[in-house]
Amino acid sequence: MNAKLPTLIIVLGTLGSAPFCWAQSPAPSAPGGPISSLDFQPSGPKVHFASSTFEFGKVKSGEVVKYSFVFTNTGRATLEILAVKPGCGCTTAGTWDKLVEPGKTGAIPLQFNSTGYSGMVAKSAAVTCNDPAQSNVVLQLTGTVWKPIDVTPTMAMFNLSSEAQSNETKVLRIVSNLEEPVVLSELYCGNPSFRAELKAIRPGQAFDLQVTALPPFTNPTSFATITLKTSSTQVPALNLNAYAMVQPPITVLPQQISVPTGFSTNPITSSVTIRNTGAKPLALSEPKLNVPGAKVSVKEVEPGRLFIAQVELPAGFQLRPEEKPELTMRSDHPQFPLLRVPVVGAPMPAATPAAQVAAAPSPAPVPAIKPIIKPITRTVPTRVPTASPVEKWRANKPPQPTSG
Repeated sequence: MNAKLPTLIIVLGTLGSAPFCWAQSPAPSAPGGPISSLDFQPSGPKVHFASSTFEFGKVKSGEVVKYSFVFTNTGRATLEILAVKPGCGCTTAGTWDKLVEPGKTGAIPLQFNSTGYSGMVAKSAAVTCNDPAQSNVVLQLTGTVWKPIDVTPTMAMFNLSSEAQSNETKVLRIVSNLEEPVVLSELYCGNPSFRAELKAIRPGQAFDLQVTALPPFTNPTSFATITLKTSSTQVPALNLNAYAMVQPPITVLPQQISVPTGFSTNPITSSVTIRNTGAKPLALSEPKLNVPGAKVSVKEVEPGRLFIAQVELPAGFQLRPEEKPELTMRSDHPQFPLLRVPVVGAPMPAATPAAQVAAAPSPAPVPAIKPIIKPITRTVPTRVPTASPVEKWRANKPPQPTSG
């Protein structure tokens, strides 16, 4: 037993150190070489932007912000930028890199024109690519547009009724963002149908420009330019506008209900707004739509002033040329006792005029195609009938004598 003890200790020591040796051994290499980071990349293209948002800080109104968004193709196939669509006309996209190989970078330049903007803004552009996991990416430009002098709202807008024209006043707030006080002077309005008055709210910093429309208005529209001089060299003058539009006392929008032509498998819903700007409140009654199964409901949003009619045409409705469906409502206004809103089909593509069809050149005749495979014919030999043995005997039989 004592002789075997050293050998047993050596064996146990070897086995005890085996896990440590296995833990220290390197991982087996992949076929063809060691494993790299590329082995864990997606098999297709992969777009990765360093940042999808650019904060441009503060710019003066009228300046153009330009920035290029950098992206990398971290996939293993060619990345294609299919389209870049800005959200509005003030934001445009330059020429971007359309094809980017794996591991390479590209750029999408965007620019934002801040003319007419004030305060915090956020402008975006949608990027479409062939990345199967992220085919759409939204890029954004954010920041603050600074104006030396702000005017809110930018225009004095009047919607007047032809039946009840009264003196109506709109207020434009003028605020100076300059450090030094500003002085406004020489107020001028070029149209006598409007009156403009200036009041200081915080002297040197905030003012109210009160614009009043003075009836009667004989034209459907009236326009005026109001000018002010300032003590600022950055904005030496302010040019503001006033606009008045005279409408009938009752307006219906839309003036017709458009429905798709052809057979409808689902119900068709639509809404019509009725607005009253007359001197007296309006009452509506007896809403109808001369279509079997149609539903009509009228909701009074502002008592006597604003109504919304909801229309539902049944499933299976088909607009026929000989029919004249329309929505009707009775009104207590003496000039508009019955309101009518026709139901019309959506515009169809214009047909080609018959003259153009007649003048169009006829297509060239298509030459006949000869068959490539020849028909197979078979000649059947003519069979000559042969005489039977009995027939041959009868033919060779000698004549018999006849009795007398």
